[in-house]
Amino acid sequence: MDGVTGSELFKARQSLTYDDIIILPGHIDFGVQDVSLKTKLTREIELSYPFTSSPMDTVTEAEMAIHLALLGGLGFVHYNNSIEEQSEIIRVVKRFENGFITDPKVLGPDQTVSDIHAIREKHGFSGIPITDTGDLAGKVVGIVTNRDIDFETDLDRPLREVMTTDLVTAPKGVTLIEANQIIRESKKGKLPILDEQGRLCALVSRHDLLKNRDYPDAVKSNTKQLMVGAALSTRTDDRERLEALVDAGVDVIVIDSAQGDSTFQYEMIKHAKAAFPDLQVIGGNVVTQNQCANLIRAGADAIRIGMGPGSICITQETMAVGRGQAAAVYHCALHCNEQGVPIIADGGISDIGDIVKAIAFGASTVMMGSMFAGTSESPGEYYYQNGVRLKRYRGMASIEAMEAGGGKRYFVEQKSVRVAQGVSGYVVDKGSVMSLVPYLAQGLRHSFQDMGVIDMAQLHERLYNDSLHFELRSHSAQTEGGIHGLYSYERPNYGQRETPSEPRRG
Repeated sequence: MDGVTGSELFKARQSLTYDDIIILPGHIDFGVQDVSLKTKLTREIELSYPFTSSPMDTVTEAEMAIHLALLGGLGFVHYNNSIEEQSEIIRVVKRFENGFITDPKVLGPDQTVSDIHAIREKHGFSGIPITDTGDLAGKVVGIVTNRDIDFETDLDRPLREVMTTDLVTAPKGVTLIEANQIIRESKKGKLPILDEQGRLCALVSRHDLLKNRDYPDAVKSNTKQLMVGAALSTRTDDRERLEALVDAGVDVIVIDSAQGDSTFQYEMIKHAKAAFPDLQVIGGNVVTQNQCANLIRAGADAIRIGMGPGSICITQETMAVGRGQAAAVYHCALHCNEQGVPIIADGGISDIGDIVKAIAFGASTVMMGSMFAGTSESPGEYYYQNGVRLKRYRGMASIEAMEAGGGKRYFVEQKSVRVAQGVSGYVVDKGSVMSLVPYLAQGLRHSFQDMGVIDMAQLHERLYNDSLHFELRSHSAQTEGGIHGLYSYERPNYGQRETPSEPRRG
């Protein structure tokens, strides 16, 4: 028999991680289009794709959560903010209606062309409604689109002089089908939806209708609203946060602790399940079977696995505590699978291959931070450094994030001396998740085909019946399996926009 089984591979109890291992191929008897990536996030929640975003303040707020849910994944909103701010983000996601922009950017007539360019640079669009007060509470007096400013060289020119005032609008309550018909007949690019007082309620874009008329993989609740998750800490005062999040409509919460096997977490899980029996609760982070067993006994509906594998996390280096992510996922999944509890592999994902391995070792979903940081849907501003477009990305245990409140997951925000377990940095612009997620999904389908498995259930069945085989990779094998022997090369761009960077030297 070629290779070794999962049980043989991890028998030595070595702290292996993804790069240490390769999966041996299987037999192909189906097309890549036949592969299904549907999976369980928790006992009760099913996703179309095994992708979730990390609850970090440089990764997940409303835009990320909305677009991931539309594409078949799920976003977890961070709690490095007030209860009111986090709850409002949840409400924005739940209010979202496919095709309707319910919180459009708005400017006033005295603002300038440069303000339009700033919005276009940051968000990638320039169809901006103009209200008399410059906010959503005002009455709509015009709209500025690309055709109004394409040849305008005076950036200080007020918008009242360039905006289109001959508007086609629709009343509040119009259906998406009716809005689409109005856009088609009027040949307009944007359709403002107004209430009886002429105030803006929503905006419908021709571009969005043409590009995304339907999202067949969208993850929705029984109320037909997009699903969204949120993080909270184990602190007693976060019970108030929990209540506010449930009132806002959150579908699942993750108890966000760097080391999740604690009395504090048991108590929070038990409280959440007792107060809100229908709410799905994810426990973690943990890396051993005994830790998983403790959280499941407390009532967790899924377990989040990972301690220190993230690209901006230095827990293992600083604390000398943790576990290689491949070993952590395999051993935890072994126990959780017997209990019927899905696990989320959190951290260490830098490419499609890492997603594949996490799932092959027993994970049902992966949670990604750096992969989604740098997309246009992640919070924050873009920067240019040496001609490369970047976005800030920071660990929640970085000094910078802890000063803003992120230390709650590390029990340190009240301490006078803070020990960082994360760093701050920058990631390259990845464009939109609307391109990135389909790219990751298609790559995952191809990998499933190479392994000879058609869906998640078959892959996990082969893992546990020892018909899925692996091998350890030497350092030379890892070098051989990557890019080598070239004078220069360019990495695949994952569907993001090109940046004027120098080619990487081999």
